[in-house]
Amino acid sequence: MVSFLTFPVLIKLLTQWKLFDSPGRHKIHDNYKPSLGGVAVLMGFGISLLLGLPLNEWLANRYLFISLLLMFFIGLRDDVLALTPKQKLYSQFLPVILLVALNNTTINSSYGLFELPFVPMPVIWILSIFTLIILTNAYNLIDGLDGLAGTVGIISLTTFGLWFFAIGDASNSLIALTFAGALLAFLFFNWEPSKIFMGDTGALTIGFLLSYFAITFVNKNYHLPEENPYKLHASIASSVCIAIIPVFDTLRVIILRLRQGLSPFHADKNHLHHQFINLGFSHAKSVLFIALINLTMILLAWLLRKQNDLLILSVVIVLCLGINYLLKKAQETRGNGTTN
Repeated sequence: MVSFLTFPVLIKLLTQWKLFDSPGRHKIHDNYKPSLGGVAVLMGFGISLLLGLPLNEWLANRYLFISLLLMFFIGLRDDVLALTPKQKLYSQFLPVILLVALNNTTINSSYGLFELPFVPMPVIWILSIFTLIILTNAYNLIDGLDGLAGTVGIISLTTFGLWFFAIGDASNSLIALTFAGALLAFLFFNWEPSKIFMGDTGALTIGFLLSYFAITFVNKNYHLPEENPYKLHASIASSVCIAIIPVFDTLRVIILRLRQGLSPFHADKNHLHHQFINLGFSHAKSVLFIALINLTMILLAWLLRKQNDLLILSVVIVLCLGINYLLKKAQETRGNGTTN
């Protein structure tokens, strides 16, 4: 409700100050619209947690909140005074290293995916930092359609939040569901036709939070006792299924760019949401189809919760390849039909 009431005021102020996201290049929208929607999302999130999260939990999660705030300010700096891609990437190492070093948000083993000997601490840190950076920016990259980043964020955060609640982790559950609630308010103003974009203030912050939950989920799920009804035997694959849209989309465009001899950081219109738009879908219908993919993968992880990582990851890869193939064929058919 705090976010919902804040957005109209924020939209009016940003319009008066002419703080717009400009069209052009690889972007789909062709109008100047206010950005910085992440400001109202974070405001709703912060005020709600002040009311609902006990002080001892604030102190226990202080490094997470400090890291989130730092990532928010990096996004704010980029939205107001644009950073170069390298500047934006390098600046993210500060909150990420803070989260890894002081909050101990680390990938500690292979979690049964394959056998590994003792993993040295430097390797654990490098792998953890790499994972947090990649997932944070992967979510940022899907923010290309009205309602898409908000919808995917709600689905992933709600899934994490409900699972944390089910295993008795009230603190992480409240953090996840509070942010999901703020994003729900954002969707009222970002659904097609949107009145505001979340900007990097929202995309980097939410992506960072999702990457934190992905690693935390893997660690907590792996160490749950076998008799716990909410334990999923495939910790890594289940986390991938929850965050499948940014993971699938990012891997897909990187592979396409490398095949074309381009840099993985080269901006283009090959993202998953671009493919649906090329087929003539509206923003709203594209978002609903992508959301359906996300929900299907989450359902798959739950139905196969007694199976191992290799099996589920294999099924996920086959499904993603199938989706990519169908989209490609549909565009070729549409192109031939237009030519004829």
